[in-house]
Amino acid sequence: MNKRIQWQVLPIVAGLASGLLTGCGTESGGSGSDGSSVVMGMSDDVLATDPASGYDPGSWLLFNNVFQSLLSFPKGGTEPEPDAAKSCEFTDTKTRVYECTLKDGLKFSNGDSLTSEDVKFSFDRMLKINDDAGPAIMFPMLDKVETPDEKTVVFRLNTPDATFPSKIASGAGSIVDHAQYDADGLREDGKAFGSGPYQLDSFDDDQAVFSVNENYKGTAEPQNSGVTLKFFHGDQAALKTALTGDKVDLAYRGLSAGDIADIEKASPDSGVEVVEGTSAEVQHLVFNMNDPVTGRLGVRKAMAYLLDREALIHDVYQGTATPLYSIIPAGIAGHNTAFFDTYGAQPSKAKAAAALDDEGITGKVKLTLWSTPSRYGPATDQELKTIARQLNASGLFDADVKSVAFDQYEKDIAAGKYGVYVKGWVPDYPDADNFTAPFFGKGNVLDNNYSNNKITGSLIPETAAQPDRAATDEHFGTLQNLVAEDVPVLPVWQAKQYAVVRDDVYGLEYCLDASTVFRFWELSKG
Repeated sequence: MNKRIQWQVLPIVAGLASGLLTGCGTESGGSGSDGSSVVMGMSDDVLATDPASGYDPGSWLLFNNVFQSLLSFPKGGTEPEPDAAKSCEFTDTKTRVYECTLKDGLKFSNGDSLTSEDVKFSFDRMLKINDDAGPAIMFPMLDKVETPDEKTVVFRLNTPDATFPSKIASGAGSIVDHAQYDADGLREDGKAFGSGPYQLDSFDDDQAVFSVNENYKGTAEPQNSGVTLKFFHGDQAALKTALTGDKVDLAYRGLSAGDIADIEKASPDSGVEVVEGTSAEVQHLVFNMNDPVTGRLGVRKAMAYLLDREALIHDVYQGTATPLYSIIPAGIAGHNTAFFDTYGAQPSKAKAAAALDDEGITGKVKLTLWSTPSRYGPATDQELKTIARQLNASGLFDADVKSVAFDQYEKDIAAGKYGVYVKGWVPDYPDADNFTAPFFGKGNVLDNNYSNNKITGSLIPETAAQPDRAATDEHFGTLQNLVAEDVPVLPVWQAKQYAVVRDDVYGLEYCLDASTVFRFWELSKG
């Protein structure tokens, strides 16, 4: 996986945003705090146990529970707060020097002390290894890390970045034990040594077993004695069977929209219920700007005029997503509806035809939509086939769909072989910056040859440097409007987030919020 690719939209239930929590999992307390172990099923794989490599939702789920960061997102919150750090702050007015003081008595799960040396080692190591599948891409602004003493860490940035605290509060800020990790290479033994609320006892192709880390010193208060994470490797039917058959206590990622609908319709005494949380997961169609077909603005605009998001979500996702009309999703500060305002919600053959005519295009536009369900979920092929049918029904397009394995998909995108392809995004941190800079900044993740000088030269750097995040709304609005005019991507949907639980599992309301952190320690069973 290209180090710049963090796109991880899995089946639609994998997301993060929208709506109130419902179901038995929203209750807390009572017999749920007896310290029982919880068994959780997931169709994703955990691709890495080493934080210098993993940049996918499954891996970050592990990192957020096994490793500490200097800061973390509190349950229900989007502003990072001290975790391994006692305090952190910018010490200059230009948001270029960020200093943290560590708490006293921090230890890793193996008993080793955690000092500023480990923090510096973790960041230096990640950047030096610069793994293709790692999060180093998040830190182009990090010039160097200094350790004046064993409790103090100073980050010096080469450009102002007010979002730096959110970046180090994510899984990318995981602190590793310098005595247990090679500074020049990744661990390949499946082990992990962190200072988070859990320790990893075992990890194989079938499951990962976690127990409470007795050396942990932080804000989390585990409500269980451990968590076993069982992997179903994309087999949605097997995950549903395990849940309904009482083989797992909850399913977090990977049930299909149909499964969710079936469970919601089941009788109240079935013992299984759906919990809905908030999400900022999105999916787009991405256009190669150098392609002889999709490189033409009229083609991209025509597709924007023809896409029927409501029908797509109804037919393919059965209401488990919402239409997305901009690159910044609803619920994230700075969101607008630029694509709705420009192209409308209802398909318009007349406007699509006019866009093609303005481009001097006559005859049907022949087009292939490229899909990879192995990464973005089994419904992805169905989704793109539905979009192709919508385009073809206008009489303006001759579109088809081709589906390839993810490894080949990424190679072909990098080589510029596709004109239009699907990508999804689960954010690193809940800020509009994370839906703009990675997509449209210099060296962006899309590999689609799009560049806009106003976006890269002023809007992105100015929003990044603004400590008052509310003051960035106007600039982010301008950025979204420019993207709607240029159409390098076509936003499709925003996910809802679901977990499906048995009726004796509690605490899910603290695990499904816009921070993207699934908190093992909030789960209880009774």
